[in-house]
This record gives sequence, C-alpha cells and structure tokens, in this order.
Amino acid sequence: FMRIARVDRRRMAGAVKEREVLYKLVISQLRYDGFETVAANLSKSIAGSLATCSSSSRLAHLVNLGLKADEESSKTTSSFFPATMQTNLDLEYGRDEIPSSCPAVADYDTVCVVPHKGQCTTASFSPDGQLAATGSYDTSVKIVDVERIVTKSNQNAIHEIYPTIRTLYDHTEAVTCLEFHPLAPILATGGDDCHVKFFEFSKPSTKRAFKSIAEVVPVRCMAFHPSGDFLLIGTEQPTVRLYDSNTLQCYVSSNPKDQHSGPITSIKYSSNGKMYASSSKDGTIKLWDGVSNRCVNTYPNAHSNMEASSVVFSRNGKYLLSSGKDSIVNLWDITGGRIINTYKGATQSAVRSQAVFNHTEDYI
Repeated sequence: FMRIARVDRRRMAGAVKEREVLYKLVISQLRYDGFETVAANLSKSIAGSLATCSSSSRLAHLVNLGLKADEESSKTTSSFFPATMQTNLDLEYGRDEIPSSCPAVADYDTVCVVPHKGQCTTASFSPDGQLAATGSYDTSVKIVDVERIVTKSNQNAIHEIYPTIRTLYDHTEAVTCLEFHPLAPILATGGDDCHVKFFEFSKPSTKRAFKSIAEVVPVRCMAFHPSGDFLLIGTEQPTVRLYDSNTLQCYVSSNPKDQHSGPITSIKYSSNGKMYASSSKDGTIKLWDGVSNRCVNTYPNAHSNMEASSVVFSRNGKYLLSSGKDSIVNLWDITGGRIINTYKGATQSAVRSQAVFNHTEDYI
C-alpha cells in the first residue's frame, strides 16, 4: 500500500508540474500576442510564480509542430523547409559540418544590463563570441566581455565583476550601427552624425577613433567583407558605397540604374564574400556581385510595396532571409530568384523588423 501511495504522489507531482508548464506557455503566448490584460488576470488566478512569465511564442510553435507531425507522421521532412520544395531544390546545408542539435525554444533570463544614458540602438557580437558591443542614442559605444557576463551571473561570485571593458566616445549624435572586423581588433561604428568611426579596442586607453569616414547623410547599416579588406555602408541615400578598409577609398557601381531609389535599410555579405545583398525603403532587395560591385538581380516589391527592413544570407549562400514592414519574413532561393517559404503571424508594421537565423539555421 505504501509503495502504491508513493507512486501516486509522484504521478500527482508530475501532473502538477506539467500543468504549471502548460499554464506558463499559455500566459507567455497571450503576452506575445498582445493580450497583456488577459495574461495578467490568468496569472493572478493561478498560484505560483507565473506572473514572471516572459513574452514567448513557444506554445504556437509547439502546436504547429504537433499539427505537422499529425499530418505528416509518415514523412521525413526538413525542420526548416516545406517538404514540397525538397524534390525541386538543393537544400543541403553542408553535410560535412559537425552536426549540432538545436535546443527547444525556452524562456530566457537577463544576466547583464549594459548601462547607457539613452536608448540602446544597436548591438553585435564579435566573430569569436568573446565580446559584444552596444551603441546608444547617448552617442557612446560600450564593449563588454562575455565571459565576465557569465561569471557575473553566477550568484556565488565573491567580488563584484564589471563586464564593460571599453567605453568609446567619438560620435556627436546617436550611434545607429556597429560591426566587428572579422580578423583584427577593430570596431567600426556609424551614426546620425554622418560619420563612420574605426576604433582599435585592444588598447586599454582607446576612447577615440583612429580614423573615420565622413558621409553627407546619417549612416544606417554596414558590413565587413569576410577578409576585412572592404566595408559596405548604407545611408539615408539610395547609393550603396564600398570602401577599402585600409585606404578608405570609395567605390560605387558604374551603372546608376543599379542603385536603389530609397534609403538603405540593411546590407550583408554572404559567407564567402562573393555576393552581398541590400534592402531599402523603396521596397526592393538587390543582390550584388562581390567582385565587380554590380547589381546582378533585383527583387521588386519584395514585401508588398512596403519597406524591406533586413536581409541575411544562409551559411551556404544559397538562400536569403528578408523581413519587411508588412510583418512577413520571406526565404528566397537565390538561384531561382523566388520565394520558397513565407513566415507570417506578426502584426507589427510601425517599426523596422529584423530577421536572423539561429546558430543551426533550424529557427529564425
């Protein structure tokens, strides 16, 4: 009798735990969908620490996975692309790479807050992941040590740890974008003051840039070539500019028709540097030859006649992920120049959105 009672208690405890997880998913989904009042009322009605649930779409994700598994239980499909595309396109993701497993979407905890006096406008990790940089409306740039952040999050740490290792001041207006050099300890930043600054952050005394580029309009985005020898810059003007990182000589396409008709919103190189992509407020996305600096393809009305906000290549360079103010994320087959998958569900069109792949490219 005692053994049965113990098993029953364990089962009851497991059932309660499962219910708590379910309620957390429901509350997080409600907050993600904008029903904050409903989520708050539900949290008050349930005992426990559910009031601290963060906004998350994990419930919708799990439901979609369940529906797909129910409909296609006998099929083996990619976790990223629809099965209907597998017979027509080469969707291999570099099988020679070491396979990695992507964890399920989960809640997150804030382990560090980088203090700025104004809104944080941009952030980026260094290529090796050891550093992160943030830019702000307060005109400052802060570089933080990721390892110190992890150590600081350990509650058993004896001494106070300060993860910020550099604070850079050389912009006179808001910092809008920043990019780590892929090989050297250099950080490039752009701002509303129409300047691009280069900081050599390996020197502890560094506060000011050691060289800069003067534009005539605010800088909105930038991207280093994988070799670090060139820097692409997008501004409030429609012309894409390519700079030599060493001499700062500027290059533009010799054909004026190659350029956008509106301000540049995002610009990214492919992993091998043979191609780059740009998006614009004019609603178009352009693909460029990374050697000749000429436009090789244009996707007109890429986001329903609305602003195209971001672009990023897949690791193998065969696909392009874009987002726009139509609240839709599109996956493009670069070879065919067509959309092969569309991700809907968001309803935000007032602000610019950004779409990226996770580290395994299983999620966006």
